[in-house]
Amino acid sequence: MATSKDFINYLAEKLHGTDVTFRPMMGEYLVYYNGKLVGDVCDNRLLIKPVEAAKEMLPSAQFQLPYEGASKPMILVEEIDDGEFLKALFDAMYPQLPMPKPKKAGKSK
Repeated sequence: MATSKDFINYLAEKLHGTDVTFRPMMGEYLVYYNGKLVGDVCDNRLLIKPVEAAKEMLPSAQFQLPYEGASKPMILVEEIDDGEFLKALFDAMYPQLPMPKPKKAGKSK
């Protein structure tokens, strides 16, 4: 089941006022916060990278694979109704996330 646009709109509404973007990727979405990849939305589930800050803020959260065949489990965020919590979670995670990889220059002819 692909993620619904309604679910993405709901998350965007909860995160209104933050620099969160959702990029479509094969029926699902990548979630970026201030330009850094924080997680995925797959099958109407918010899954985030398992950095230490996320583990501390969600100590009893489940780890799930984002899709069949994925090699790394991610943290399932069930508290999606609390926008302030989501903002605090992303703020705490941000320093522990890697910088985006530089884009490759286009080939010249």
